[in-house]
Amino acid sequence: MNIKRNIIFTLESRKKDGVLITENVPIRMRVNFASKRIEFTTGYRIDSAKWDSAKQRVKNGCSSKLKQSASEINASLLGYYTEIQSIFKRFEVEDVMPTPEQIKEAFNALHKPVSEEPKPKKEALPCDFFQVFDDFVEDCGRQNNWTNSTFEKFAAVKNHLTNFREGLTFEFFDERGLNDYVGYLRDVKEMRNTTIGKQLSFLKWFLRWAFKKGVHQNNAYDSYKPKLKSTQKKIIFLTWDELNRLREFKIPSNKQALERVRDVFLFQCFTGLRYSDVFNLRRSDIKGDHIEVTTVKTSDSLIIELNNHSKAILDKYKDVAFEHDKVLPVITNQKMNDYLKELAEMAEIDEPVRQTYYKGNERIDDVTPKYALLGTHAGRRTFICNALALGIPPQVVMKWTGHSDYKAMKPYIDIADDIKANAMSKFNQL
Repeated sequence: MNIKRNIIFTLESRKKDGVLITENVPIRMRVNFASKRIEFTTGYRIDSAKWDSAKQRVKNGCSSKLKQSASEINASLLGYYTEIQSIFKRFEVEDVMPTPEQIKEAFNALHKPVSEEPKPKKEALPCDFFQVFDDFVEDCGRQNNWTNSTFEKFAAVKNHLTNFREGLTFEFFDERGLNDYVGYLRDVKEMRNTTIGKQLSFLKWFLRWAFKKGVHQNNAYDSYKPKLKSTQKKIIFLTWDELNRLREFKIPSNKQALERVRDVFLFQCFTGLRYSDVFNLRRSDIKGDHIEVTTVKTSDSLIIELNNHSKAILDKYKDVAFEHDKVLPVITNQKMNDYLKELAEMAEIDEPVRQTYYKGNERIDDVTPKYALLGTHAGRRTFICNALALGIPPQVVMKWTGHSDYKAMKPYIDIADDIKANAMSKFNQL
């Protein structure tokens, strides 16, 4: 079931003596679905002049009467949005159309509305930094239904913090402490700027959560925004010519195990499925001329039509019995990544790819043959890029892939535009 809904954040419309109030106005969350409307209080107020109605967020650099920054308020609004989406997805998976009361009950169980009245500050109590971190992981993991990979990411965050310094406290992370941590990630762990940015965002998430819980009163993280030079990560995919080269490559007799790896990867290239969804694909998911899946990562319910290429791969294994009634011979992600690189190298998919990244202020350019950069996720990217290059509208591709907005699709659309522009230039050679 796909429940159409619209989640918006807006300022409450209030009048006093017939005049619209524009100062310290409550921010409301409005949810529309199945011709019904639910209103939620967010617990935040802001002046109308500081509110961006188009983006439905507080304008950057602004703050509320209670000195709550735009980033703090907007982060909470995003949290509310994520919670509501996860609630609807659970009902979709259960194939149930919820009532407004059920949505309210599920939301209130996840998140107690923040009081709009200012609370007296409590004196921070001595606490074990890493015990609070464990509480944060448990609380947010349960609330946001984290996947195993997300838990693993935060286990890595804890490991970095543990190795960084003994006896960490919340008071340590003022501007100087945050600078020291960034320096440690850059100089000792030798992380790229983009990776440092991700690690810093994870730490801020934890510090913000603990601040809201009243564990500490140090909000230096809120205004800490170091300049970390970065470039957009290059999307690794196979062009149509490379895809055909891989598909038609004759695998040596002593490497026949690579054939199954190729088939699974090609199935991704012709359906757009992630590795996790191909791994979980069961025979019951095949519905004649299409497949129906609920994605592992986002719990999206997708219907993906089959084309001649994906059908041929399914037909090849229709009489082969796999464990748990799986459709395809999918091995572990790590092994499949290793075999893919080997297969692509043998098929001479070796176009040099330049990747640019920064460590501190140092720009580094790495040139690597494409086969060394291939992994299972390249199958999904290959599907998207080639589908767009063939002229299939982005909104149709998004239905197949589960992307919810154009922001995530824009890098692929740019690539497709380049492919089409290069193809048009071929007329000049006639």
